[in-house]
Amino acid sequence: MINYEVMFIINPTLEDEKKDATIETVKEIIAADGEVGKVEVMGLRKLAYPIQKKEEGYYVVVEFAGNPTLPKELDRRLRISDNVIRHLIINKEEK
Repeated sequence: MINYEVMFIINPTLEDEKKDATIETVKEIIAADGEVGKVEVMGLRKLAYPIQKKEEGYYVVVEFAGNPTLPKELDRRLRISDNVIRHLIINKEEK
């Protein structure tokens, strides 16, 4: 298994229940084909530039391990999610 990290920004206007549900959905996608590691909820932060006319976002970082096809599926699911405004998946083992 390869170690990865995903950082995603959730729409700050959502209720807390929907933010938590979005985080759980991401963890379920990862757990279906890999292993969820450390989950760090960074909370509400100011964005470097406006995204979809929003100045702030709810940041979450999840470390996980999985096979090489898992990041592609996670990327596809995060792109179509209305709750996630930006995401980035990195391979922690690449130099």
